[in-house]
Amino acid sequence: MKFNYLKNLVQEKIAGDSETTITEFKVNNADPQKIGEYISALSNSAAIANISQATMIWGIEDQSKKVVGTNFYPSSVKKGNEELENWLSRNLSPKVSFEFHDIDYEGKHLVILLIEKAAFQPIKFAGEEFIRMGSIKKKLKEHPEKEKQLWNIFSSVPFEYNCAKILEHKEMIFSLLDFESYYRLLGRSVPTNKDLIIEDFSGDGLINCTGGNWEITNLGALLFANHLSDFRPLARKAIRVILYKGKGKIETQKELQGNRGYASGFEGLIKYVNGLLPSNEVIRSALREEVPMYPELAIRELVANALIHQDFSISGTSPTIEIFENRVEITNPGLPLIHVERFLDAPPRSRNESLASLMRRMRICEERGSGIDKVVAVTEEYQLPAPKITVYDGHLKVTLFAQKNLNDMSKEEKIEATYMHACLKYVEQEHMSNQTLRERFGLTSKQNSVASRIIKDTLEEGRIKPLDPTTAPRYMKYIPYWA
Repeated sequence: MKFNYLKNLVQEKIAGDSETTITEFKVNNADPQKIGEYISALSNSAAIANISQATMIWGIEDQSKKVVGTNFYPSSVKKGNEELENWLSRNLSPKVSFEFHDIDYEGKHLVILLIEKAAFQPIKFAGEEFIRMGSIKKKLKEHPEKEKQLWNIFSSVPFEYNCAKILEHKEMIFSLLDFESYYRLLGRSVPTNKDLIIEDFSGDGLINCTGGNWEITNLGALLFANHLSDFRPLARKAIRVILYKGKGKIETQKELQGNRGYASGFEGLIKYVNGLLPSNEVIRSALREEVPMYPELAIRELVANALIHQDFSISGTSPTIEIFENRVEITNPGLPLIHVERFLDAPPRSRNESLASLMRRMRICEERGSGIDKVVAVTEEYQLPAPKITVYDGHLKVTLFAQKNLNDMSKEEKIEATYMHACLKYVEQEHMSNQTLRERFGLTSKQNSVASRIIKDTLEEGRIKPLDPTTAPRYMKYIPYWA
C-alpha cells in the first residue's frame, strides 16, 4: 500500500474530533490479546457504521493526538512461538482481513492496522465478541441492542455487495479488474472514456464509492479479478482442479489453483478441464473418431452452478473439480436450498442472486432453472449413467460417470437413471414409457422386457408411479413419485 495513502489516512484521523467507534489510537500497547479484542470490536463497529474498514494507529496519543512514535513492531512480536499476525488470524472467527503497515510519519515510526468490517456475522476473538461504545471497547453480549442491530445489518446486505478491497485511488480499478472481459462477455465495445467504465461497473455493483473511498465489491472481484490473490478475503474461493491417477485419490497427477475471476477466467477453465478429460473412440461412416467422454455442456453447466450456488460464509474451502479415470466430481461448499430429489422441477432459488444474474447475462450459464435439466438431457443423449447428486459435510457434490454399458450398471444406477428420466420427461410435460426408457438406454424394441424389469425395480423403490394405474401395462406411462 502506497505511503501517500497511509499518510493521508493518518492526517484524516488526526484531524477528526477524537477516537471514534472505528478508530483507535495507541502508543506502545502491544498486548496480543488486547489487539485481537480490538480487531473484533472495530470490525463489528465498522459494520454498524457502514464503513468499509476500521483503523488502529500506534504512535499517536489518544487525547492530544500528538504524534509521538511507537516502539511497537508487529513483525517482531510473537505469541508463544507463533508470529503475531498468524496467532491473531487463528483466533478470529469468522476470518476477517486485517493488515499491519509500518510507516515513517514526520520522522516518527507509526504502525497502522487496517481492519475489514464484519460481513456475515459478528467477529469473535478467542470465542468472545466485542464492540465499541464511543471510544471504549465492550463485550457485545453486554449490549443486546447492538447485537440485534448487527444481525439486522448482516441479513440486509448481500455478500456480493460487501467490500473486497478498499482502493487508494479509483485508477486501481483498471489494474485489479479485467474490464476488457466484462465488455467482451456482454458483447459490447470497451469505452475509450474511463469514466464510462466506472459508471458501468458501479451500475452492476462491481465497485462502490462509500464515504469518499472507492472499493471493489465481492461481486466485482469474484467475477473479474485479474488475480484473486489480490483480494485477501476471496483468495481461498478460487476454484481447484485435481487430476488423479486411477479411480481413487491415492496419486495426484495434476493440480491447479485458479486465480482469475469466475467470469473472465471461465472459458479458459473449461478448456483446461476438457483437456484433462478422457475421450471415447467411435466409428462414424467407417472412420474412427475421438469424441469427448463427457458432454461439454454438462461440464460447463455444473461448473457454473458450483460457482454460483456456493455458500461464501463457509471459510477455508472452494469449488473443486476432481477428475478420475471413471468419473468427474464437481463440489461446492454449502447445502442446497432445495431437496436434491427436486432439482429438475422445483422453482429455482439462488444463494447469490447478483452473481447468478450477471453470469446469465454473460451467457456463462443457462437461464434460471434450466441448467440441471440440460445436464440430465445431454447425459442421456451420450447414454451415460445418470448424474449422482449427493450432500455431505456441508457440501454439494455432483458426479458425472464415464460411459458404461447397461449390463455393467448396478441395479441402483439403473434405478437412478430411470428416476432422472421420468423427472426430465415430466418437466418437459411428457411422460416416461417403456419406449422412452428403451431410447434412453439404447435398447431395441425387442428388449422391452429389459426396460420393463428396470421400471418394475424403480416402482418397487418408490421413485416413480403410474400416471394412470388403470391403463393396460402395454400403454402404461410413469411419473416421478412426487408428481
